[in-house]
Amino acid sequence: MSPSTRTLLFILPSLLALAGSARAETPLPAAAAPPAEDRELAHDLLRALVGTDTTHAHGSTEAARLIEGWLAKAGFAADDLTLIAPAEHPSKGNLVVRYRGRHSHPTVLFLGHLDVVDARREDWSTDPFTLTERDGYFYGRGTIDMKDGDAALVETLIRLKRERFVPEHDLIFAFTADEEAGGDANGPAFLLKEHRELIDADMVINLDGGGGTLRDGVPLYAELGTSEKTYVTYTLEATSPGGHGSLPEPGNPIYRLGDGLRGLEAYRFPVVLTATTRASFAQLADISGGADAADMRAVAGTPTDPAAADRLSRNVYYNAELRTTCVPTLISGGHAENALPQRARATVQCRMMPGDTATDTQQRITAALADPEIHVTLDAPPIVSPESPPTARIESVVAGVVHSIWPAIPVVPTMATGFSDDRQTRNAGLPSYDVSGVFVEAGENRAHGRDERIGVGAFDTSVEFTYRLVKAMSRDHAVR
Repeated sequence: MSPSTRTLLFILPSLLALAGSARAETPLPAAAAPPAEDRELAHDLLRALVGTDTTHAHGSTEAARLIEGWLAKAGFAADDLTLIAPAEHPSKGNLVVRYRGRHSHPTVLFLGHLDVVDARREDWSTDPFTLTERDGYFYGRGTIDMKDGDAALVETLIRLKRERFVPEHDLIFAFTADEEAGGDANGPAFLLKEHRELIDADMVINLDGGGGTLRDGVPLYAELGTSEKTYVTYTLEATSPGGHGSLPEPGNPIYRLGDGLRGLEAYRFPVVLTATTRASFAQLADISGGADAADMRAVAGTPTDPAAADRLSRNVYYNAELRTTCVPTLISGGHAENALPQRARATVQCRMMPGDTATDTQQRITAALADPEIHVTLDAPPIVSPESPPTARIESVVAGVVHSIWPAIPVVPTMATGFSDDRQTRNAGLPSYDVSGVFVEAGENRAHGRDERIGVGAFDTSVEFTYRLVKAMSRDHAVR
């Protein structure tokens, strides 16, 4: 998971104030749990996956082989299991599974990455690579990002095969490498470029996002991720001839760069509402019911109320949902303590709204700096991630599955403030949606961090949710 999907999606401040990270996990209704046989199998799968080191240095091939073996034992034909890695990166393996249906098309691709970020034993209260159950939670690296989703998908495949289920059309499942590292062998990018026929689909469902929010253990709303911001990085540089430090002169590049960055800090990019964020603000206004509700409705209206947008922008989460943002993340300057600096540089990373371009963003940065002597260069072209608009069809299918477990809660379209592997599939023209059955307390944010965890009850329910989701997406009406 990127740093922005499940935990950094649109977070309501009113909910954050109610969060309690020390609270024991609240069990969810027993009716929402899978049968005992499947529950225990899912626990075993999660235990094995967490126990397999898939950090960037180790790669994902070992985990992909594990899944391949489980599915072969479950009855999947060898021709429907493809384990493949780039020749130059054999440890970055990907497993593509095809579940044959009555028709080959249309197809749905279910996506889940196998890699995790690094974790050190000395930083954790448990061994990060051993699944540990404590106080109603499973602890371990990847329990929420996203070996929980991988285990749920594998368990669903085994369960459906055992039930001799035949979908209306083929389903594809891809367990992939290098989402977290931004890596040298990103699985979806590699597959789309070199083996597109393996994962070419009419729609993508990514379990690395979506999910739902709890307030004191009560489900509040579920998310349907339909878009994400794209990151792009620029280098800002100011120079001068330099000289002896005893003779200060005007034009010191450190001062110039500092003044320019203060201008960038004060600058606000224009407000941009997408189909997703407009719907999100409208629905969250009803859910929050707080002081910001009226402003959310005004922002969601047409035309957008700029005064309401200004008030909401005081909150960092709302501000990130309303516009492109840019922030300096690295700075350097000078070459000796007794010499005038000849050069000062800053790295500025931006998170662009869907539809924004690197050229337009660079022009706005240059204008905000207000100094023609500060040169702005693009570090690398961004990978665009166009919005997959929330359609009545996908909303209906997802809501049907959600309401089969959590009746009547709203399903809210959301835009991630960061990025995931959706940027690979969306950029390739495949409509992609983030859907997950994992519900967490508002403010719970342990993905990538110390003592990453998932509630045992939440995991069990997500396994049942995934099973129902796959069956729902296997029907023709879901994608036609």
